[in-house]
Amino acid sequence: MRAPKLLCVASAVDLDFRYGCTPAWWQLWKGLYEQGVDLVVTPYRGRPVESPWWRTAPNPTYREGESYAAVRGGLARLKGDRYLRRAEESPDDTAFDRLTRETIWKLVTPRWRRHLDRLVERERPDAVLVFTVPMAHFRGIPTYLRERHGVPVVFYDGDVPMSLPEFGGMDTGFNYYHGADPSEYDLVLSNSEGGLERLRELGARRAENVPWAADPEFFRPLEVEKEHDVFFYGYGDKFRREWMAALVGEPSRRDPRIDFALGGRDFQGDIGRAEVVGDVPFNVFARAISAARINLNLTRRAHATVEGSSTCRPFELAAAGAAIVSNPHEGIERWFEPGEELLVVTDTDSAVETYHMLLDDPGQAAAMGARARERVLDEHTYGHRARLMLRLLELETAVPV
Repeated sequence: MRAPKLLCVASAVDLDFRYGCTPAWWQLWKGLYEQGVDLVVTPYRGRPVESPWWRTAPNPTYREGESYAAVRGGLARLKGDRYLRRAEESPDDTAFDRLTRETIWKLVTPRWRRHLDRLVERERPDAVLVFTVPMAHFRGIPTYLRERHGVPVVFYDGDVPMSLPEFGGMDTGFNYYHGADPSEYDLVLSNSEGGLERLRELGARRAENVPWAADPEFFRPLEVEKEHDVFFYGYGDKFRREWMAALVGEPSRRDPRIDFALGGRDFQGDIGRAEVVGDVPFNVFARAISAARINLNLTRRAHATVEGSSTCRPFELAAAGAAIVSNPHEGIERWFEPGEELLVVTDTDSAVETYHMLLDDPGQAAAMGARARERVLDEHTYGHRARLMLRLLELETAVPV
């Protein structure tokens, strides 16, 4: 039996870009490989990176992408910042945004159409999957590939609802859906169950939910010395500054005995007395989790308020056996049982009380982390997600036994 083959177009494969989804794509692609899938991965930003689990194809617009990133970085520095910031609610489609799209449609989109045309002709994949590339940038390509080659084209948006026009995504990227046509795709996959209806409103003909997960071989409990009481890692605090203040800033002032540490950068709001330790390389992320007595899951407002919008972090923390304290997140009970596998706090008072309880009883914290990891092993590995994706693509029966 021929192994199913997927041609994957990724926002990036290089972890140096610090895109939040990229480590998750690595884990998902590994999960697909372990299900018997032959993967070919081509990056939209940066250079291709080989691995034991997939083959690569080049980025046909590498120079254009890096030149554009340099321009954006220069404009941000002129404004005295690291990024060109967008409003957190209903950001405008600016003249610069429109000019960027027009330029991309003229210079970048045609080259990607030729590139993917050649790849599909050569590889004969069962499907083309586009992973969080700005949808507008590939306008017309899915229709072309389907009509010319008869291959289904799928879009995987791993950042719903923050990627939707009303939120506009992170300051490091694009507003995906301005100028896009989701109806070009045979299927739109989303990390958010609650965001599916909005994707249909935007034009998706079929939209399905594939939540995030974790690779339990990579994210696992490690026997290391505890270095911090409360640890949080994230790509900045946009959309979650109020929760950063409530669960980190104010508690760190209220009880100086509790040691708070923040991994990552671009924290613009109230972090109180917390120590910022900077970027945590992905190869030591599991160690950083295990080195903290308590790990925070601070979900951005966009995800926390739209029902069933999964993020990577709770699955990664749970797989590592962490004692997890989380802000409220609509639908988190779909994946973990509050009170048993993690604890949800609603304000500073309940956060401080919960920190004291877990720090005073390390055995209770460890038992809760063990239950969370067991839940991941039972339901939330990337093997589970890979099998779900193959069912949705109607390729499950093609996987060699």
